[in-house]
Amino acid sequence: MKMKVLTILIATLPTIALAQSWNIMEGYEIKFSGNAANGSFSNLTGEITFYSEDLSRSKFDVEVQVATISTGNKTKDKHARGNSWFDADQYPTIRFSSEEFSALSNTGEFSVSGTLDMHGVKKEMNIPFTFFQEGDEALFKGGFTVNRKDFEILGPIIGFMVGDEFEVMLEVPVKQ
Repeated sequence: MKMKVLTILIATLPTIALAQSWNIMEGYEIKFSGNAANGSFSNLTGEITFYSEDLSRSKFDVEVQVATISTGNKTKDKHARGNSWFDADQYPTIRFSSEEFSALSNTGEFSVSGTLDMHGVKKEMNIPFTFFQEGDEALFKGGFTVNRKDFEILGPIIGFMVGDEFEVMLEVPVKQ
């Protein structure tokens, strides 16, 4: 019996050693920039499981609190949280949940497709990213473009001044 348990333990050891569940560290960045509006979000939480050698076992399920938007201008922040833009009271989070990962190269470049849920609208998104690991710490770095109108974020009549498309840049340090 002891031999059987030892055999099972040894057989599962590579799986245990490869477990890649990551905790989000301080110092992450979620930045956005458009024609006349840029800033950041904070309060990133969620589950990050990533196996660079077995992408089928990877999963991202993360979200940020809309009310944490910061443009560097308190008046702009108040308007961005308001019901003519993000409507943080009705839609308090922006969430991304992965569906499929793929390797773009053998040098740490990947892509994740999944669902971005923002302002009550769910859209399929593809996010290219890089992954750098050193010991028990790593960095995910990526970016994508989002059109606010695709998520029914229309803004007031002068909303055209901020533009429709925004570049979103992500840098997320993690630790096992």
